[in-house]
Amino acid sequence: MSAKKLNDCFKEGEKSGRHKGLKKVIDDRVLAHLKKAEHNFKAITAFAELGYSDWSASAAFYCLYHCLLALVNKHGYESRNQNCTFIFIENLIDEGKITKISKNDLREIFDESITEDLEHSSKIMDIRETMQYLTKTDMEKHSLETLKKRTKEIFDKLRDEIES
Repeated sequence: MSAKKLNDCFKEGEKSGRHKGLKKVIDDRVLAHLKKAEHNFKAITAFAELGYSDWSASAAFYCLYHCLLALVNKHGYESRNQNCTFIFIENLIDEGKITKISKNDLREIFDESITEDLEHSSKIMDIRETMQYLTKTDMEKHSLETLKKRTKEIFDKLRDEIES
């Protein structure tokens, strides 16, 4: 993790108007983000039942992302940039301020490294990108169940961290 990248996120957050970085906040939206995460987790199944399982992948990603936003807020900040959110969370892991998720868990949600075979990656972010940017409109039942199971595992770890 780069200290420079984290610092750049804080500088971006200091800008007036609509910032695109990390900004110190007083308001507490931790429970609201957790509620949104739970809502998105339920949407994984709802989209599939409606025949829109391609959107289930986005719901899985944003379920976990809202948990990360809850953690950012728990530590007194808000983020409006995915890269900054992940950099901040990785920094909290490095500092030992977050202990219930690992960097490997975090990399399943977001990983800047390029995956050679995006369509066959098991990373949640890669599955979301495959379903969002390619033309496939449904997920195989096994793939959907695997995505939901892994999302739930990471969601539970993140919720434990949020509530501790």
